[in-house]
Amino acid sequence: MGLSPAFDAALDGFDAHLRIERRVARNTLLAYRADLLRFGTWLDERGVALSSVVHATMSDYIVQLHDDGLDARSIARHRTSIRQLFKFLVQEDLARVDPTKLLAPQRTKRRLPDVLSEAEVTRLLTTPDPSTPLGQRDRAMLELMYATGLRVTELVTLPLSAWHHEGGFLRVRGKGSKERVIPLGPSTATRLEGYLRDVRGGLDPKLSQRALFLSQQGHAMTRQNFWLRITAHARAADIRTPVTPHGLRHAFATHLVEHDADLRAVQAMLGHADIATTQIYTHVARSRLQAVHALHHPRGR
Repeated sequence: MGLSPAFDAALDGFDAHLRIERRVARNTLLAYRADLLRFGTWLDERGVALSSVVHATMSDYIVQLHDDGLDARSIARHRTSIRQLFKFLVQEDLARVDPTKLLAPQRTKRRLPDVLSEAEVTRLLTTPDPSTPLGQRDRAMLELMYATGLRVTELVTLPLSAWHHEGGFLRVRGKGSKERVIPLGPSTATRLEGYLRDVRGGLDPKLSQRALFLSQQGHAMTRQNFWLRITAHARAADIRTPVTPHGLRHAFATHLVEHDADLRAVQAMLGHADIATTQIYTHVARSRLQAVHALHHPRGR
């Protein structure tokens, strides 16, 4: 059974609102749409029109998500998607009431991210073989991600024009097409310049590609390809902590905070809209200090 025309129209309007007015990032758009398509399908299977949704309907749907085996964080995300849809409908006078308002707030325990130690990061960065073109490329990508805290999507979509050699900084377009400037230290800049000088031309002899980092076939790197590369290098470095591209972003932020970086500066480099999102790294740093104290201090246990 397909979605009702009314739900389709509401979803299209909401999608346009997010894209045009709120300039929401593509991945966020896709997440909203997936959540709402699931909700719309559930309504259609029960013959419930969008205009007939009430608080009891929402409660039943949350129970259904629990029954389907979704964890608390996933359910919280679904609730947010549906709340945003109804908020939009009310604002546009397409709905009289918001049936999500009476839902009790979803409480989720915020899990602190696993963070690589500085020694583990060093092992990871020195694993790619710099005597080979792909090893030189991988080393440059890993160092750049750790040095800047880029999201993996930002890394693989960096254009050649993002690197400003004379100024020593990257110009990055992140979530919601917001632009930020991130400085590069001399060692990372040298690594990037080496890749551009010695490797990239060989991967793209006709200079037809816009992307900064290229695959062996001369195409822009993908998230999946980089994920495979970082996993392989972590395994070769014998790192037991789970290593993901986002893990290097966590390490970037945590190590800055551990070395007393200003939290506002870390927020700007990460591209966080809200300082509260950045503050999680103060908790990570504190928990790591507590673990060191417990392990090494005579009265730590």
